[in-house]
Amino acid sequence: MSYPVGQVAGFAGITVRTLHHYDEIGLLAPSERSHAGHRRYSDADLDRLQQILFYRELGFPLDEVAALLDDPAADPRAHLRRQHELLTARIEKLQKMAAAVEHAMEARTMGINLTPEEKFEVFGDKDPEKHAEEAERRWGGTEAYAESQRRAARYTKDDWQRMQAEVASWGERYDALMAAGEPPAGERAMDMAEEHRQHITTWFYACSYETHQGLAGMYVADVRFKEFYDSMRPGLAEHLRDAIGANAARHSQGA
Repeated sequence: MSYPVGQVAGFAGITVRTLHHYDEIGLLAPSERSHAGHRRYSDADLDRLQQILFYRELGFPLDEVAALLDDPAADPRAHLRRQHELLTARIEKLQKMAAAVEHAMEARTMGINLTPEEKFEVFGDKDPEKHAEEAERRWGGTEAYAESQRRAARYTKDDWQRMQAEVASWGERYDALMAAGEPPAGERAMDMAEEHRQHITTWFYACSYETHQGLAGMYVADVRFKEFYDSMRPGLAEHLRDAIGANAARHSQGA
């Protein structure tokens, strides 16, 4: 049984020109020719073509493919073992790539689910995703980050407006607290720090005292976060950082 070049090209999903090229370089010479001189391929030729295409799919140059297939020391079982090893490695690599792509898709699609008009209505001229890149860089691979993204994806315009109102109320009360001269380690300041931690837990992810202290350091160290808190009152970022630390220590002592 033999097959014409066009039929073989259809079987393999390649072009007739590719088969001609393989013949010209001695990689796959058809076993037969018709009376008119046309190429005809046997079942053994198809088996070799399958091997060629497998190695090509894995990125092997044609000269290396020829060397592998024409190695007199290799037998069909050796080729199968080698292919199995290569496929296993390829599968592992593709699985890692797929996981990375899925993570990137989640990070891009699980953001604030609002239209541009709704975003402006809720946040005004403040970009709600201004800190998103920094947050993803710091915590993109953590469960807390994934949980915050999942929650944010479900929030409606009303949810975001309610959240904004809570933040505004908290900021006004913290401003008043500082104006009254309350020290960061004072009871009122620590209570405000605890309210801040609970706000994160309610809206985004379970925020432990340890995590909260890590955030507090960033509020001062990162200019974007510092500007946000200091816009409520100059010096608020540092005051809040110290209040968060005092609140965490208070909790530790009471535990």
